[in-house]
Amino acid sequence: MIKEKLEAQESAILSEFATRSAGAQRKSAEDICPFRTEFQRDRDRILHSKAFRRLKHKTQVFLSPFDDHFRTRLTHTLEVSQIARTIARALALNEDLTEAIALGHDLGHTPFGHCGEGVLNELVKGGFHHNLQSVRVVEVLEDLNLCEETISGILTHSWGYKPLTPEAQVVQLADKIAYINHDIEDSIRAGIISESDLPKDCIKYFSSNQSRRLNKMITEIVNNSAGKPVVQMSNEAWAYTTRLREWMFKNVYEDSPAKFEEVKARKIVRELFALYTDMIKPHCDADKIERIVTDYIAGMTDRYAVEKFEEHFIPKGLQSSKGDEYLFKMLQAQASSSDCK
Repeated sequence: MIKEKLEAQESAILSEFATRSAGAQRKSAEDICPFRTEFQRDRDRILHSKAFRRLKHKTQVFLSPFDDHFRTRLTHTLEVSQIARTIARALALNEDLTEAIALGHDLGHTPFGHCGEGVLNELVKGGFHHNLQSVRVVEVLEDLNLCEETISGILTHSWGYKPLTPEAQVVQLADKIAYINHDIEDSIRAGIISESDLPKDCIKYFSSNQSRRLNKMITEIVNNSAGKPVVQMSNEAWAYTTRLREWMFKNVYEDSPAKFEEVKARKIVRELFALYTDMIKPHCDADKIERIVTDYIAGMTDRYAVEKFEEHFIPKGLQSSKGDEYLFKMLQAQASSSDCK
């Protein structure tokens, strides 16, 4: 069986610290796929999920960007996957598990990026966190029956969580260095910052060039983690990475023209949350209302949320007769005259 050959290859070539697919466990038992490992099946299920497709219309940093070259939540996810796979391959870790975690890590993200997440965090009892929602997407809303290792990696990709496998550690790092680098590029494209604005010590260490900076970060992870059970940067590289991240928060994420439209986006999420709560209240048990509304709004794309807001809160003018309708009225009138025979 092809699957058995693939598992034997993993056993032979992967690092002693890598996670083997042969021991992967699912909540519900399934028939074996003869030509894919369990982690390959997880990757494929995430790729074919509805939540993954919706990422193409969810904000990364810039709401409704004017330029098609700005990142969306989907392109961010693909860049995280590429970076994570590069690191995993270099360290002889399980690339399939790494890719599955990377592709699934943001499935629970809200419309309007972290702005939308912040609003739901204020409205929902106990708070809202996209990594927890991502797990809910794969376990409940789409019931993908993923392996425990994949679900755990999705849960722990956010900073502050402790990944349980080296592959999950890779994705946690890849997520950070991906968004730091591509958000710098997008911010420069938007005219919010320039290369010369970036912290001089960070530029000296990493380079001002996007490709060289990213390569330096990846190289630091690989060189510092080879043959070790823990995946991490050197202390020096991590210090500069953290400084660059903090600079981005201060100059882009928290206070810049990129945030101007967030007031409107916040209003949309708040109004929709209140609207749907009232709408289903007569038809639903009180203890289930918040969960249902949260799932519905968190799953929305930016444009669908705007569409729903306009539908319920923006008045529409009286619809007049359309040209096509008038065409048929003319046809009827002519049919009764001698001019149309």
